[in-house]
Amino acid sequence: MAFGPLGRVVAQVVIAGVAILARALPAAYAAALQNARKSGADKAAEEAAQKGASFLGKARMSKDEALMLLNLSDGEATAEAVQRQYERYFEANKVEKGGSFYLQSKVYRAKELLDEYVKEKNAEQTKEGRKAAEAEDAKRGGQ
Repeated sequence: MAFGPLGRVVAQVVIAGVAILARALPAAYAAALQNARKSGADKAAEEAAQKGASFLGKARMSKDEALMLLNLSDGEATAEAVQRQYERYFEANKVEKGGSFYLQSKVYRAKELLDEYVKEKNAEQTKEGRKAAEAEDAKRGGQ
């Protein structure tokens, strides 16, 4: 296929443009990273990630907010109490009954977070109980 002299010139221009971009884009990216480090943007992103924010910038619900949504105190937060309050508020906010899907989703997220919290709390108590039992056994064995 012969494109003639015009096709050859266009091909050379395209190849030259690609070569320029291949050199310029990595250099621009490196400069942007360096500027972000200087301005502290990378540290801000790390802090946001540690707080539970996703890459979209939305922060995760706090334990206090979840307890407040389900009308529980820290001491009342058991698996049964969380489930009972969840069912109560989830049903009350059904869209079919004129409720709010937004509130229903907040209640769901609160239950999700508190289920995780209760599981961790129970694991901690079990671990402490084992340590206490081991200490008691060590006392008995030492006497």
